[in-house]
Amino acid sequence: MDYTSTRDTKKRITSAEAITRGISSDGGLFVPTSVPTVSLQFIDDLKELGYQDRAKKILGLYLEDFDEDELSDYVDNAYGNGKFSSAAVAPVVNIHDNVNILELWHGPTCAFKDMALQLLPYLLKGSAKRTLKNKDIVILVATSGDTGKAALEGFKDVDGTKILVFYPNSGVSPMQQRQMQTQEGSNVGVCSVNGNFDDAQTGVKAIFTDEETKKVFDENNLVFSSANSINWGRLVPQIVYYFSAYCDLLNKDQISLGEKINIVVPTGNFGNILAANYAVRMGLPVNKLICASNSNNVLTDFINTGVYDRNRKFYSTISPSMDILISSNLERLIFTLYGGDDEEVRKLYSSLKETGKFAVSDEVHKAVADRFYGGFCSDDETMATIKETYDKFGYLADTHTSVAIKVLNDYVKKTGDDTPVVIASTASPFKFCTSVMTALNGHAGSDDFENLSELEKLTGIKAPTQLSSLKDKPIRFNINCGNDIDSMRKVVFGMLKI
Repeated sequence: MDYTSTRDTKKRITSAEAITRGISSDGGLFVPTSVPTVSLQFIDDLKELGYQDRAKKILGLYLEDFDEDELSDYVDNAYGNGKFSSAAVAPVVNIHDNVNILELWHGPTCAFKDMALQLLPYLLKGSAKRTLKNKDIVILVATSGDTGKAALEGFKDVDGTKILVFYPNSGVSPMQQRQMQTQEGSNVGVCSVNGNFDDAQTGVKAIFTDEETKKVFDENNLVFSSANSINWGRLVPQIVYYFSAYCDLLNKDQISLGEKINIVVPTGNFGNILAANYAVRMGLPVNKLICASNSNNVLTDFINTGVYDRNRKFYSTISPSMDILISSNLERLIFTLYGGDDEEVRKLYSSLKETGKFAVSDEVHKAVADRFYGGFCSDDETMATIKETYDKFGYLADTHTSVAIKVLNDYVKKTGDDTPVVIASTASPFKFCTSVMTALNGHAGSDDFENLSELEKLTGIKAPTQLSSLKDKPIRFNINCGNDIDSMRKVVFGMLKI
């Protein structure tokens, strides 16, 4: 299977090259030139397997550069060896009637990013062997909270790699910040930027495509790659868990083979829900993909109007991983809906860069609206949903999952659609314990670790050890570099000692 750029379809590269490069030199994102389709029999056979074997079957359809034994070894190492607290890896929990929660946060950093970032280091090292000669890989990451820690944990002390993470100062939760600042490993670096996630992401993309930086890297036998969801190696593992969730519902007799489900995804960068869309294109029976946003509702407006406009107020919310106005992975969807027309993609994203907005054609907007439903909710509504979900069903949801629950409730009220539904739960509630505690109890203290302890007492649920133990870990990284590109580049060079 070949891969091409959303902004230059003349390019044809292998999956290993796409994973190694991360982003195309033209600024576009790599996409497969075709999407494999599967039968209902394939899904029926898949349901008899555990998560790891399901992953091997799905990934093998996209990553043809890797032989079966090699890919099997990568998957077993990523999801085995006790790295995930659930034997199911990504368990599905029924909370009431036909509403199910797909828990994606049982990995080492308690966030859904582990589902891809425990596998990506293996894919990247295997890809580098095929595509690079005597060069070390520098992983550059912009994070709105969870990606940073998951990438740091996945790549720590991996030979031939260095990883540098930029996060928005005051734009992540205290627990997320503490996770990154205390990160262990000899090849890691962390720096905060002033501004929001979009500022960090814009800076990282600019460094990636900067010719002077590339020249310095060449002189030092270094090459950039990415662990953000702009990297195909990040996105493709996420397709797996939507198939896995469907299989789990089959095994629980909650649906019959071929019956359609709805999928709800809280998202800001559009990667997680885009993976669900790839699953649908492959043949997963889905009625509607429900895109849930917080007050930064640029995706909701795009789905409803066909206009993507980031010229709006930015909100720092209690669901910070979704505090994004530039949804990078939307470009892959736009490319697909325009039939692979790279000229149209270039025009639209040139307009986004110059004016901060673009509008798709009526035909493309109709295709978006047919597949997706967009909704959003405020912080107050998120807090109310946390309490309501716990009081009614005994389920403790984090601030992002609660956004998804609220948007689902609104969708059902509006449409009357009672299709069985899977909600992607993206983080442990203990990562956002101050907000969750406030929602349940009406108040919380100022210290995250005290609130974590109080939340344990209030609910009788034990917090993940990897969060509760952070309190005693020494802070290693406490650097800030403003938010201009030159300052970020200097930090990169400084951390790399070049």
